[in-house]
Amino acid sequence: MALKMTAAQMVAAARARIEEIETPDAIALVGDPSVVFVDIRDVRERQRTGAIPGSFHCPRGMAEFWVDPDSPYFKDIFAREDARFIFHCASGWRSALTVATLQDMGFEAAHLREGFSTWEAQGGPVDRPE
Repeated sequence: MALKMTAAQMVAAARARIEEIETPDAIALVGDPSVVFVDIRDVRERQRTGAIPGSFHCPRGMAEFWVDPDSPYFKDIFAREDARFIFHCASGWRSALTVATLQDMGFEAAHLREGFSTWEAQGGPVDRPE
């Protein structure tokens, strides 16, 4: 069965209309109190490979609900008007789709273009689980 649009085409369309942050530029923002890194990976991915220090974990399937102030699942962190939100996953595909959807909702955010996959190799700090 042929799809109307492949996952790769969806990601390409999302990337064409959202803000993408390169890994070295994002690494430079670690510790900036006005930047919130939002990790949408599965909790097992975070446990296995670590996380960006201070990042907020928001499971991919909950992002739209957690940013919506009218949702019963709304999280206060997403009400911060002074914050720049940078979403990421492992390779940048899930976060591109997430940020495009959030942008459609009126929530401004960017995403880490290469995801967490190149973070540590490019010198990014990593918090490891105990």
